[in-house]
Amino acid sequence: MTTKQGLDDRARRILTQNDRGGYTVPTDGLYPYQWNWDSAFAAYGFAQFDTARAWQEFYWLFKGQWDDGMVPHILFHRTDPGYFPGPDVWGCNGPIPSSGISQPPVAATFMRKVLEKDPQAGLAHVAELFPKLMAWHKWFMDWRLDRGAVCVTHPWEAGRDNAPDWDKAMAAIDPVGVGEYTRRDTSHVDASMRPTKYDYDRYIWLVQLGRSLNWDQAALLEKNPFRVADPTLTFTLLRAHRDLKVMGQAIGADTSLIDSWITTLEAGAKTLWNEEVGCFDARNAHTGEFSGVLSNASFLCWLAGVDHPRMRAHLTRILAAVPYGIPSLDPAHPEFDAKRYWRGPTWAVMNTLIGFGLEDEGLTGEADELRAQTCKAIARHGFAEYFDPLDGSPAGGGSFTWTAAVWLGWAGRSAAAVENEGVLG
Repeated sequence: MTTKQGLDDRARRILTQNDRGGYTVPTDGLYPYQWNWDSAFAAYGFAQFDTARAWQEFYWLFKGQWDDGMVPHILFHRTDPGYFPGPDVWGCNGPIPSSGISQPPVAATFMRKVLEKDPQAGLAHVAELFPKLMAWHKWFMDWRLDRGAVCVTHPWEAGRDNAPDWDKAMAAIDPVGVGEYTRRDTSHVDASMRPTKYDYDRYIWLVQLGRSLNWDQAALLEKNPFRVADPTLTFTLLRAHRDLKVMGQAIGADTSLIDSWITTLEAGAKTLWNEEVGCFDARNAHTGEFSGVLSNASFLCWLAGVDHPRMRAHLTRILAAVPYGIPSLDPAHPEFDAKRYWRGPTWAVMNTLIGFGLEDEGLTGEADELRAQTCKAIARHGFAEYFDPLDGSPAGGGSFTWTAAVWLGWAGRSAAAVENEGVLG
């Protein structure tokens, strides 16, 4: 029998089992290091029962911050030869071994949520971490903008590795000289659920390019053929700016620079509107061409405080058509694949971010429906990395940190509602 208390207990166990003494791995085996945006979700989960541990997660994340302000997408705190590509492939010179790219900057957003759990104790932590967040946000503003929208320079930087948004830009890359390598992800997860070798060759080629340029941002700006203005990064950074401003005001910091950043990104978000498809869409910064894709990242607009009536229409259509949340690709798209990573599956973490935005926008009915759909996926199929949006079946890694975290902080709040449908109890 599944009960809310039982699921709460399982979620807490997953967080503690994936704890490595100050930082959390996404799941044992498949992802043995600290991932950037996973870590922010982990802090959110810990905050539901241990705020001190939640703050510790942020401190460990910023241990890896580079001198230029960048916070890497992977921090290799311990050696694990079972993971590829490891620190020897990236060849970075940060304070600890790391990757050479970043990831969606959701830390400020979740830091604010942790602060709200215990404002009196949390303000001291905010005061210490605020300059580090400012430096990271400034790095994005200095090195990742195109017409005011935020670009990715590697598909992994968006967190949506093999999303169709990147297909056209990836096709322009000839991964000559990549050489032989052995993937480790497909030894943990069915290959049909993972990016293809075609994708992976180009991922590694981009890593090798960055290493050859010693991860110099000015050189990469000139020579990297992959530069795509992305709804994920644009909307998450815009929201993070807003949250950083609130925290800065709480500690008496000067937030005028953040105001200018917000103005820049609000204008940049408009450049992501694809009138032909009627959605916020990825745009190739080199060619100006849109990807022509309605993805779950398109629905992060409300998280950033950006609304559009056609996005509301898409939301209504998809919530009615798909029973387990917002799929990573519009089910009507010809490339839709319900089980392959970011080409169709639904992700509890993306549903959560979209849900936050819907609540802020006052779309409470839609937010409640999305939360209930996410609750059902987890209650019926466990704490998987992601889910088939059509039947809810689990996919990717299991006992996943960020899925457990969003159950505790957001999805589990719908348990009473879905209990009436026989999912719980």
